[in-house]
Amino acid sequence: MAPGEGRPDDTDGPRPVNGRRSELALTVNGTPHTLTLDHRTTVLDALREHLGLTGAKKGCDHGQCGACTVLVDGRRANACLLLAVAHDGRRITTIEGLADGDRPHPLQEAFLERDALQCGFCTPGQICSAAGVLAEAADGVPSHVTPPTARPGAPVALTADEIRERMSGNLCRCGAYPRIVEAVADAAARTAEVSGT
Repeated sequence: MAPGEGRPDDTDGPRPVNGRRSELALTVNGTPHTLTLDHRTTVLDALREHLGLTGAKKGCDHGQCGACTVLVDGRRANACLLLAVAHDGRRITTIEGLADGDRPHPLQEAFLERDALQCGFCTPGQICSAAGVLAEAADGVPSHVTPPTARPGAPVALTADEIRERMSGNLCRCGAYPRIVEAVADAAARTAEVSGT
């Protein structure tokens, strides 16, 4: 998404309060929020400490484990690496916002059905990352393992190798990887059935 796309019309960037804090607007899980934050506050800390959304976890705080993965304007990102002030006007989806009311997201259902978790600490980040994977593959975004013969822009089939490659930024210390791959494949198949592709 290009800068400015999907941003509220009245958002011209964060409004400085003083030399260290600014007021900014974030739409989180469909709800608009106006926050006054220190310029050093990450999106992860804004979600957890200021909005009470604790699904995204602080694992490594260096962008290496993926436990903090959220969707920013529909694209997956490590929330621990994003300064909130730089994301004024953005739309953020966390694990708490993936469900459709009381109905779990197909990925949430698949993770439960496949028992694709153990301690559950990394699961919110895994599921948000997997939601990004489904969208990327549907949009034809290639990965390192996508065959060079794949038609540019055509949806990419989510084989086990594709899923493993695309999910490689999300670590599971319990080692639930085989079940995670199965769950993502199941959700991809369900999504294809629903969309008729």
